[in-house]
Amino acid sequence: MVAALFADLPTTRRREVMSAVAHYIAGVLDHESMARMVDELCKAADWKAGDRVKTLRGSMSGTIRRVQEDGRLVWQTDSGPELTTLPESLIREGKP
Repeated sequence: MVAALFADLPTTRRREVMSAVAHYIAGVLDHESMARMVDELCKAADWKAGDRVKTLRGSMSGTIRRVQEDGRLVWQTDSGPELTTLPESLIREGKP
């Protein structure tokens, strides 16, 4: 049911929303945290150089260096390497 409700999201974000809801149903995640995660994953981002970001799972964080013409983001991780990714693979860091 969650997959159908969020069918308009990119696959990676839809998968994370389904995971958050499943963790809430299993009792691992409280309602407020689940709602915050779903809200963040549903927001359309207007990315610009200098924005702090992290991966959907939070395993890496860094700063956007530039937005390419095709919409992909070039960002530098806190550990050093520069990576290129699709915008739906990242979320803003530090936003409640």
